[in-house]
Amino acid sequence: MSLFSENLKYLRIRKDVSQQVVADAIAIPRPRYAKYEDGKNFPPPDTLLALSRYFAMSIDLLLSVDVRKIPVGDLLKLENNRLLLPITVDSHGNNLIEVVTEKARAGYLNGYADPEYIENLQQVALPFLGPGKHRGFPVEGDSMPPHEPGSIIVGRYVERLGDVMDGRTYILITRNGGIVYKRLNRNRKNVLVLESDNGFYPPYEVPVSDILEIWEYECSIGRSDRKPAPAGDGDLRGMLMELKRDMEDVRKRLG
Repeated sequence: MSLFSENLKYLRIRKDVSQQVVADAIAIPRPRYAKYEDGKNFPPPDTLLALSRYFAMSIDLLLSVDVRKIPVGDLLKLENNRLLLPITVDSHGNNLIEVVTEKARAGYLNGYADPEYIENLQQVALPFLGPGKHRGFPVEGDSMPPHEPGSIIVGRYVERLGDVMDGRTYILITRNGGIVYKRLNRNRKNVLVLESDNGFYPPYEVPVSDILEIWEYECSIGRSDRKPAPAGDGDLRGMLMELKRDMEDVRKRLG
């Protein structure tokens, strides 16, 4: 058996599903999938990509690393676990960044690794950005003032978890939480603590194994021209936020 076939079998058993379940998920007959696990056949590129997405494991890891010997939470720390993102330029040589609009947001979890989905995103040029791969994401909610709903946060792609700096803000793409913009703390092993600048929202933890992408904050594009709150309004805002927090606690207790 090959390393690839061993990895497939291990990941399927770890996921606690049958060969039929995997075969159905990637739309192939079970006997064909069984030959991949037995090492008798090797999948074509489209099936290999489907397997990579199903098991949330990059193709290079499936082919070259014995995943049985590596804690899943440490996979993002591997030098060779990298997603190569193409950088496109306009006619003037300026780097183009993709913008995930509100309309496109719902499909990002399924399309973030799909070149066709990415190519269909809107693109803009921001010549003042430095080197690296950048992408824009919409702001949602009031957890990270002063970035208001309707704004776009532009982030630079982070290749390795070790490059994350405590206290800085990042856009995280997670399997269970979708797209979130938070301040990060990685003082705990295999876990990131996500904190909101709005004190109403308590910090929460996300396992490293749940993270699909990390983008470090570079700049924001805002649409609001609202005046800053007058002096003295801060106390009133604090009271309102405290009331909101109490109402949220009551709602949780009532189920």
